[in-house]
Amino acid sequence: MSEPVIIVDHVSKFFSLHYASGIKELLFHLPTYIKEAKRKRFFALNDISFKIEKGESFGIIGPNGAGKSTILGLIAGVLKPNSGKVTTKGRIAPLLELGAGFHPELTGRENIILNAIILGMTKNEAQSKMDRIIDFSELKDFIDQPIRTYSSGMIARLGFSVAVHVEPEILLIDEILAVGDTKFQEKCINKMMSFKKMGVTIIFVTHSRDQIEKICERVIVIEKSRIQKIEKIGKKI
Repeated sequence: MSEPVIIVDHVSKFFSLHYASGIKELLFHLPTYIKEAKRKRFFALNDISFKIEKGESFGIIGPNGAGKSTILGLIAGVLKPNSGKVTTKGRIAPLLELGAGFHPELTGRENIILNAIILGMTKNEAQSKMDRIIDFSELKDFIDQPIRTYSSGMIARLGFSVAVHVEPEILLIDEILAVGDTKFQEKCINKMMSFKKMGVTIIFVTHSRDQIEKICERVIVIEKSRIQKIEKIGKKI
């Protein structure tokens, strides 16, 4: 058995619900507000634990609001747990909000450099991979236009293309295969399968059981902020 590259150990994550209508109300009722804020918490995740081994393709499935994306945010390091610990080993490429780091006034080409640097590449690395990134995105005719002229689907294509050329050791994927046409979705799945053959660890959030079964060896089912079960594909454990 290979060593775990991701360990989620008794992790809880909550968000405080704030209801103050303005700064004046907040200042005049600060003790009450603090007390209420502590009491009115939404638990996105409640005491969850699991391990993912190096090279494993691991699925996370569940209804909207169950905590799937919060798990990826914690693994990516963009969120911190309120209790418990998340440990990761390896270079992570998070495909969470594709295009979130793009600047609307820069061209697609310029945004490739920007997003690649955010994801950990050097400028020279990004430039050396520029043609491959553009070819994969299928946006060559628009690549020198500002991002503000792109549709959300085009932005997602470009974001996916940049992320998969980072050469990650751990790939986090959050529902991104819902964007684009069927042909492009299949292209994305094929890219993921090639990463799988290369031994990249993949954590894949989706609503699609079919996609989970095509890509993953194990899957956790999460509902109401808790893990309900962990399954090997085709077999519960």
